[in-house]
Amino acid sequence: MLRRIQTELEIDAPAEIVWKLLTDFEAMSSWNPFITSISGELRPGAKLSLQVSPPGKPAMRFRPTILAVRPERELRWRGKLLVAGIFDGEHYFLLEPVGERRTRLVHGENFSGLLVGPLSGMLAATQAGFDGMNAALKRLAESEASLFASEHG
Repeated sequence: MLRRIQTELEIDAPAEIVWKLLTDFEAMSSWNPFITSISGELRPGAKLSLQVSPPGKPAMRFRPTILAVRPERELRWRGKLLVAGIFDGEHYFLLEPVGERRTRLVHGENFSGLLVGPLSGMLAATQAGFDGMNAALKRLAESEASLFASEHG
């Protein structure tokens, strides 16, 4: 069984600022309502420790493995519930520059495994979590871009 959640939005900030916010793991919990804690080394093959809090659902802790780190372009990791093949997720952030000062964020996850069907009720809350995170990221990145522009005229 396979399922995908994919969200997209445009942010009035360069990819450099969006990337900095997405990869500043120490500061992420201060602005992110969905990924409420994350730590680990930012390199392919490294294990992360993260906690997600889908709206209206209990928080869940995962230890995914980073698959791709392409600065200002892509961050991707894969996690699993209990053991591989039960409920696996490949989470991704793709940053696509739209001109010099605008970025399209593609944020999604591909789910696979035996429990994707029975746990599909969680996917609506996960989608809402992605939307909340995206909105918070947009607000913060646009605020930082505006501040940078006013300081550097």
